[in-house]
Amino acid sequence: MRLVFAGTPDFAASSLKALLQAKNPDWELVAVYTQPDRPAGRGRKLKPSPVKQLAEQQQLPVYQPENFKSEEARAELASLKPDLMIVVAYGLLLPQAVLDIPRLGCINVHASLLPRWRGAAPIQRALLAGDEATGVTLMQMDKGLDTGSMLYKTHCPITAEDTSASLHDRLAVQGGEALLQALPLLQNNRLNAEPQDPTQATYASKLSKEEARLDWRLTAEELGRAVRGFNPWPVAWFVADNQDKQPEVIRVWAAKPLSIDHNAPPGTLLDIEKDGLVVACGEGCLKLTRLQLPGARQLSATDLLNGHPERFYAGQVFALPEQNL
Repeated sequence: MRLVFAGTPDFAASSLKALLQAKNPDWELVAVYTQPDRPAGRGRKLKPSPVKQLAEQQQLPVYQPENFKSEEARAELASLKPDLMIVVAYGLLLPQAVLDIPRLGCINVHASLLPRWRGAAPIQRALLAGDEATGVTLMQMDKGLDTGSMLYKTHCPITAEDTSASLHDRLAVQGGEALLQALPLLQNNRLNAEPQDPTQATYASKLSKEEARLDWRLTAEELGRAVRGFNPWPVAWFVADNQDKQPEVIRVWAAKPLSIDHNAPPGTLLDIEKDGLVVACGEGCLKLTRLQLPGARQLSATDLLNGHPERFYAGQVFALPEQNL
């Protein structure tokens, strides 16, 4: 079976690595597709994707078209005579003309239990929504956005300590494992394609920095999920005044919901404990345990309070999203 792999970030590199390590004599990986190199870092130098780096280490042919709109890009793929194209977080929508090129079509490794959380940010959306579990779905691709028939699923529980980073890493491994389990079944025509129920579909839209601003009127549980769901990007944040009474953005890397009754306005700093700041929420309180001041590195609340004992004070009010201090 002649395979073409298409993917871009670390999540995709995990599946490519699993394929390479399998060393299955029935599979021939003939090419890797990934997005064009992008500027990164302070110098804005072009940086190859994690998938490209891994492919080049293994001396695999790498293709990087901007898209597949041109006849030339489609002809190049067709010339590889692929039996199957494996797509993992590639970042490009494939037109029907591309989906039709491989003999067995294109399959996608998606980080959710479809039809829940179709789209760009399924891992974060599952966390933000308070889902108890997520997983990986292998899907036969069609021209829609994550709408194809489901071929294979794995499940992954979501713990109260999970961040998007930790969940991403577990699902990346699961994606590679699922691929190795499903490919022999697909090769032998032993996978049953199950259509998705569109009435159960939810959409995992892209994250934005503005969305990560904490709204203290929400419950402590909701805000705790926000802190975990937006870690490591874009990172939850709020606005507070500093010693000069100037507003500044403070990022929150870790927090803990507390079931504490109070009648204080949401956003009020109720208590400064050794290991965190206790902030009033719409229901309960949120203890902020890891913070980052502007222009500084992230610190535990303990270290931050030791270094800046005057920075926070009981009764201080953190702004609501529509407020400017």
